Amino acid sequence: MKALVTGATGFVGPRLLRMLNAPVVLSRNADRARTSLGNLAGPIYRWDPMQGPPPPQAFEGVDVVLHLAGESVAEGRWTAAQKAKIRDSRVIGTRHLVQGIAQAAVKPKTFVSASAVGYYGDRGEEELTEASPPAHDFLADVCVEWEREALAAEKHGVRVVTARTGIVLGAGGGALAKMLTPFKLGGGGPLGNGRQWMPWIHVADLARLYVHAAERESIRGAMNAVAPHPVRNSEFTKALARQLHRPAFLPAPYFGLRLLFGEFAKVLFASQRVIPRVALDTGFVFQYPEITAALREILAD
Repeated sequence: MKALVTGATGFVGPRLLRMLNAPVVLSRNADRARTSLGNLAGPIYRWDPMQGPPPPQAFEGVDVVLHLAGESVAEGRWTAAQKAKIRDSRVIGTRHLVQGIAQAAVKPKTFVSASAVGYYGDRGEEELTEASPPAHDFLADVCVEWEREALAAEKHGVRVVTARTGIVLGAGGGALAKMLTPFKLGGGGPLGNGRQWMPWIHVADLARLYVHAAERESIRGAMNAVAPHPVRNSEFTKALARQLHRPAFLPAPYFGLRLLFGEFAKVLFASQRVIPRVALDTGFVFQYPEITAALREILAD
């Protein structure tokens, strides 16, 4: 299976590349990507997602396209300009990538595109599977448009999977890196009352799940990329504090985080009890299905 990967230099990308054989990489800065990725990547082509389709030669011999690129939702306040970046990097970038697929002389068989559990919005205690409808807020609307652009590749005979990803946990970056400092200083704690559900996934399982989606021809459409056991925020907080041997009793109030993060604070307090039904039904075995074991492995050093 020859793969083409976008977003390869991000947090998940290098883990995914290690599972592939000399994948083609698309990057805004090809020289920097080569320095960063070394021998993990095969050919690297320059591609600015906002400017148009990738170069046609990038698709030569490619069987599957794995699309991870997108502006971080957790960087900076959600000003109008930042929200436009978040949306456009996903919607327009995916549109241009699909245009490249459509123009390829021999089209890839499969397109696995990132999406997010933001699709579901704040849903309280409701159990959410791939069949659950979307919410109607900023992130949900972005995810709906994002997936619509990806699914447009089906018109060209390409099988499409949209991986609705939860909070990605792993060493050396991602969401956990931002949480560790306050916890290590003894200032960690739940968000509000801590009863909101957190859909999470270990970065190693996420990389394996992309490969699973690429290889299993029966998977089409949405696939929840989350661990099979979501936890409440309070459970996650206690598990992290135990692993770090630190207390975790200082709740973070919504009002304070709203002042700090603006509109993004709503995402932090959203409750999403997301179940990876498609992954489980197609035989995927999670290496880290439980939060305690996942945190133990990540923080072992």
